[in-house]
Amino acid sequence: MMLETRHSVSEILSRQPLFRGLSDEELAHIAQYTKEYRYHKNELLFQKGDAPQGMHVLVMGQVKLSIPSPQGQEKVVYMLGPGMTFGEAVLFLDRPYPISAQATEECLVLLVHKDGLLPAIAQNPMLARKMLAGLAMRLHELMTDIESCTLRTSSQRVIAYLLQQSPASAPDAYEVTLGTSKQTLAAQLNLAPETLSRVFSQLNQNGLIKVQGRQISVLNRKKLLESLG
Repeated sequence: MMLETRHSVSEILSRQPLFRGLSDEELAHIAQYTKEYRYHKNELLFQKGDAPQGMHVLVMGQVKLSIPSPQGQEKVVYMLGPGMTFGEAVLFLDRPYPISAQATEECLVLLVHKDGLLPAIAQNPMLARKMLAGLAMRLHELMTDIESCTLRTSSQRVIAYLLQQSPASAPDAYEVTLGTSKQTLAAQLNLAPETLSRVFSQLNQNGLIKVQGRQISVLNRKKLLESLG
């Protein structure tokens, strides 16, 4: 990890969805309690059991949140992209992190210390509502993930994932570019990597998809939806 000081923290904060709309004074106050870090690919931001120092804001790159197991496996809980925040829930609870965070590519992250964040939340209802909305959305997606992992077969989990990636216009054929490795996707769907490969192969043989590396072509969305059951 490398501490980065070349950029204006206030300016970076103002561009993040959570902090848009705050006054210059409010941004300047939060910036006093914010540090900017760069992480290399595969570098850990924190591990399960570490004490939280503040809320993380992902400015650039991708971060994987996961629950490690003693056997060396992991359950990927969430893949985070630019503009997303994480670590705020344990910050309010003042408890250790229940998950680990790892950079899956070069990342730029802001760490907002609780001494700057909590007063800002108390003084600005808009900021509080945005944080609550983010936590609620994360909870909803977590419940959907639990449902998928417990009530769906391996094939249904993969099909549901592919359908979730369809464009808003929902055409019958579309392209899906995996934002991470197939191994990470398998962990996210609670599957063994070989199981994911087998499901992709079956869907390919059935003429529903075509796989080329991280590029997946959905050939027939309607039939894919019908096979979900």
